[in-house]
Amino acid sequence: MAVQTTAHQRGFTFERVAIALQTMAIFFQAVTAGLLLSSAHGEVPHSVGARVMYGASMLYVLAAILAWRPGGGSPRPVAYASGFLVLASVQVVLGIAHRPSLHVPLGVLMFGLSVLVLGRTLSARSPERSGTRP
Repeated sequence: MAVQTTAHQRGFTFERVAIALQTMAIFFQAVTAGLLLSSAHGEVPHSVGARVMYGASMLYVLAAILAWRPGGGSPRPVAYASGFLVLASVQVVLGIAHRPSLHVPLGVLMFGLSVLVLGRTLSARSPERSGTRP
């Protein structure tokens, strides 16, 4: 009898929590970027948020690897998470270089992509919900 493993589980998995944290951190960055552009008081929260966002991106890579290896599923989530980490690295470099003409649009792109991946992750149907059994 063949045993089929699935990458989708009921409830909140570490990967789902990690991508949600990353999405919230990027949204926080958008809010603090608005503060930074409109007042002098936004620099500290934006700087702290950058570190949290980068850490959340690293956590997402770890979660994707841990979800992929034991189940032998598709490595696609690892590629997505690694791509986010590369974008976060570029974002940090652009922020330090004070290049808002590139930094801001990249942040918008990152938020959009993160929301898309979060939506796809949260809407993935588990075997129990779709009516099939492993």
